[in-house]
Amino acid sequence: MNSASHYLDQFFFLALPYVAFFTFFFVTIERYRNRKFTYSSLSSQFLENQQHFWGLVPLHYGILVVLAGHIVAFLIPREVLWWNSKPLRLYILEGSALVFAILAAVGLIAAMIRRASVAKIRRVTTPLDWVLLALLLYQILTGIEVAIRYPWGSSWFATSASPYLWSLLRFSPDLSYITPLPGSVKLHIVNAYLLILLFPFTRLVHILVIPNPYLWRKPQVVRWYRPPAGA
Repeated sequence: MNSASHYLDQFFFLALPYVAFFTFFFVTIERYRNRKFTYSSLSSQFLENQQHFWGLVPLHYGILVVLAGHIVAFLIPREVLWWNSKPLRLYILEGSALVFAILAAVGLIAAMIRRASVAKIRRVTTPLDWVLLALLLYQILTGIEVAIRYPWGSSWFATSASPYLWSLLRFSPDLSYITPLPGSVKLHIVNAYLLILLFPFTRLVHILVIPNPYLWRKPQVVRWYRPPAGA
């Protein structure tokens, strides 16, 4: 490995994770304590609902299943490897993950088209929203690419990514698990860190608080204020 690659690995897989997670926890807690009202998805469903449904429903189901799969492989890698020891079970797991990833991609693309094509939604979409959507799309597409080009990802995640992540948690990073991985896999991991870094500044924070409050919250009356014409 040349020195440039070594320093890049040190930055992206040693320094960046700690910066991302520190920012995630610090800003998320600060935002919740001082700006609770912003802990929302800032849903635009009341502005347009039909395209909203066909974009957000597949996106949420797809992302939640894929994310859950990553968490399971991180927490119990040995059990995942045991499951994958039978070819049929491995095919079912990998095929299901790929289907849900494609579902998430379709939903996200539909959501982006909605935000670009519906005038009311376009007005309430900030530049940071577009950055977030672009990063999410890149993450999903690179995940699909990795799943197709480098199959059996659940197994090599359990044997490579999981030990590396655990080494970060123990504050003794072991980059030997990451450095041999293909470039597209490394980009997928780096983009995940960027999403974590950006998380507390965006509407993604609503993941941490919904849907539980809606089970006991009193009904709310929402009034839409529109400035007079010419104002």
